[in-house]
Amino acid sequence: MALLTSVCVSSMAANSKAISPKTVETTITGMVSKFGNNDLMVKGVHQTASFWTLQDGSEADFTRFCNDNYASTPETKKALYSKLSTAFETLTGGYSTMDVHLKMPVHIDGPAITPVDELFAGYDVAAHFQDDMFANKIAFITMLNFPFYSLQEKNEAGKLWNREQWGYARMGDMFIERVPAALNQNISAASMAGENYIAEYNIMMGHLVNNKGEKLFPASMKLLSHWNLRDELKSDYADKKRGLEKQQMIYSVMKHIVDQTIPADVINNPAYEWNPYQNKTWKDGKEITLAAEGNRRYSILLNQFKAQKAADAYSPLYPTYIQRSFDHGMEISSSEVEQLFTSYLSSPQVKEVAAVISKRLGRKLQPFDIWYDGFKVRSVIPEDELTAKTQKLYPTAQAYGADMANILKKLGFSENEAHRIAQNVAIDPARGSGHAMGSESKSEKVRLRTRVGANGMDYKGYNIATHEFGHNVEQTISLHDVDDYMLRGIPNTAHTEALAFVFQKRDLDLLGYSGKVENLEALQTLDTFWDVYEIMGVSLVDLHTWQWLYAHPDATANELRDAVVQCAKDVWNRFYAPVLGDKDSPILGIYSHMINDPLYLSNYPFGFLIQFQLEQHFTKETLASEIERIYSQGRFTPQIWMKGAVGKEISTQPLLDATEAALKKIAHQ
Repeated sequence: MALLTSVCVSSMAANSKAISPKTVETTITGMVSKFGNNDLMVKGVHQTASFWTLQDGSEADFTRFCNDNYASTPETKKALYSKLSTAFETLTGGYSTMDVHLKMPVHIDGPAITPVDELFAGYDVAAHFQDDMFANKIAFITMLNFPFYSLQEKNEAGKLWNREQWGYARMGDMFIERVPAALNQNISAASMAGENYIAEYNIMMGHLVNNKGEKLFPASMKLLSHWNLRDELKSDYADKKRGLEKQQMIYSVMKHIVDQTIPADVINNPAYEWNPYQNKTWKDGKEITLAAEGNRRYSILLNQFKAQKAADAYSPLYPTYIQRSFDHGMEISSSEVEQLFTSYLSSPQVKEVAAVISKRLGRKLQPFDIWYDGFKVRSVIPEDELTAKTQKLYPTAQAYGADMANILKKLGFSENEAHRIAQNVAIDPARGSGHAMGSESKSEKVRLRTRVGANGMDYKGYNIATHEFGHNVEQTISLHDVDDYMLRGIPNTAHTEALAFVFQKRDLDLLGYSGKVENLEALQTLDTFWDVYEIMGVSLVDLHTWQWLYAHPDATANELRDAVVQCAKDVWNRFYAPVLGDKDSPILGIYSHMINDPLYLSNYPFGFLIQFQLEQHFTKETLASEIERIYSQGRFTPQIWMKGAVGKEISTQPLLDATEAALKKIAHQ
């Protein structure tokens, strides 16, 4: 592997010298003489030259290639676009289908995962796509005729583009890097290792004991970190007897996970009793000493970093994973994200909302109150009652699947649309907490995975399923209802999170809990404000961790563990300790996404901001028809998409203004 990497790096090192500036200019001069002056043609030649290596041919070959493969008329360019679109739909659709099926053994609840299952799940079926497309020159034909636009160019010029121009621009995004297949496979394997690690990271809640030796949770309760732990903590606000003690115990568990002092053998293992306050363990009533997990969590994260960093040399347009995640993936720069989050977290509304929460709880706030759930209607309904209802309705994952069309009709979708969308969703019992999996092929269904226990779907599983179903609705509409395959999808995952939040917000309505609540709109605004406050801090820890990694590329897993803990403490002390206390709390490092999907977290706060603006828009329009209109726009850049959706760009200001108004409304409640 070291030899392969060395050879590949040498190849890329020669890349910049393969086509000289003089050859580029003479090629352009000749083509201008032959085809006429065209800025896009010039742009395409420059980009083609930047990826051309000695293995692709000589400088004379390069000039000949550009002349022979340039589509010089609108008609020939449109015909080429059509052929490329059709072929890429076939390829990406096929890759998507294979990927879904190869990952099923590790995604779906069933027999124990075997080493072969993990190997197939970690196999990137599209790993050779770039290699093959550059080798057969299709990648070069694409970039010559459909050059790449920078984010700034898309945001500025894109405001005036028609759909054809946007389609051509998205075609230009097809080949922005030339990562060797071996490195793509490494990235896929490292990512799957993170997924598998998190999917099996369960805490046996019925085996936790407090300092009196008492057990606070049901014997059979098994919660996945961090999602289920967080959701249990949220539900405990409704438990007026021992809810606070349960929350404090969960908080203690989380801190041990973050700093890796959790005993390794208590993870996903009911053989031991564990006191997380004292970090002591017992087996069969006898105290024993178990080794700590140590640094496994951070070894997995470090491997993700190494795999991504190895690809940097082959991504001249976005030479770091941070840039690929933000500038290319989110199409919002990391500096813009950090500035926006910092401003929001420093807003005066934070302390005002915190004071309201403290008053409602009748106590000083504690660190885990970043997950305060008391603004929601469900916070006053015992979770046992909700679970009894969901288990009766949905004894199996398939029962939820059979009800999806009915759920859509309750949300206002027509009979035909409800059945059309529901028929495009396949549901499976999840091994992990649950997720949605899209498709790149109209012939392949999108997937909804949710955790279903032996007694049926509990409320936590139902709440997650409703969220994931929102993703599925987006995935279906943005694939099937967009008129151009190259424009399929949405700008970034924040936009699908927004619709998932829209669905999740209505989970109790869908269960029939529609009682009138005083100042409901104000409470929902405060709930969104606090959710954004929580997840922005976590997102900053995620980003700061990767900034640290790039500054310390030779770090060990132990050093990374200490750095993540310090990043979490720094963000906590700056934005959270002043209102929640407990200086140097590491709790912001608990999120599983940091391990199994690094740099994804920033999509959540943006998703909440988008959701809030969508909800304001929905008060004036019909929900279902607007969902269909908005999510069939196509994949523009985030701000242009948002303008098309609600007439305004994404901003924190609407939520901050609404929060100020909400605080005044509930001042005397």
